[in-house]
Amino acid sequence: MGMNVGSESTTEDEGIVDINTTPLIDVMLVLLIMLIITIPLQTHSVSMDLPQGNPPPSSAPDPKVVTVAIDFDNSISWNGTPITSEADLQSRFMQAASGPDQPEMHIHPNRLADYKTVAHVLADAQRLGITKMGIVGQDQFMEGQ
Repeated sequence: MGMNVGSESTTEDEGIVDINTTPLIDVMLVLLIMLIITIPLQTHSVSMDLPQGNPPPSSAPDPKVVTVAIDFDNSISWNGTPITSEADLQSRFMQAASGPDQPEMHIHPNRLADYKTVAHVLADAQRLGITKMGIVGQDQFMEGQ
């Protein structure tokens, strides 16, 4: 058992059997560049003629605002007047909704008011036909305050 050293080799040189990927990468890069060049630029803009100058003053009067405050002890007040019963609150909501020009309802809940009370007032207002309604004073509920 010996080993052949030197130029007397009985085996033939074997070729490299791995595929050459350089031409494939070159072709892919050329195709990618051609694709980028041929795609039209997408512009998502709408041409619009906007009016120039200041807008004319509004002739509509300021809307009437009704403030419904819910205090920490869940007591409800309508523009500063205490509401003593559920029927009183509902009659005020119905009266506000029945008018031709509905007032804006600004709900001011206290931070310590029960969620159930606030949700109940909002549900009553919606059920009785109030459409212009919003919760005001949310800055007290922000984190870090």
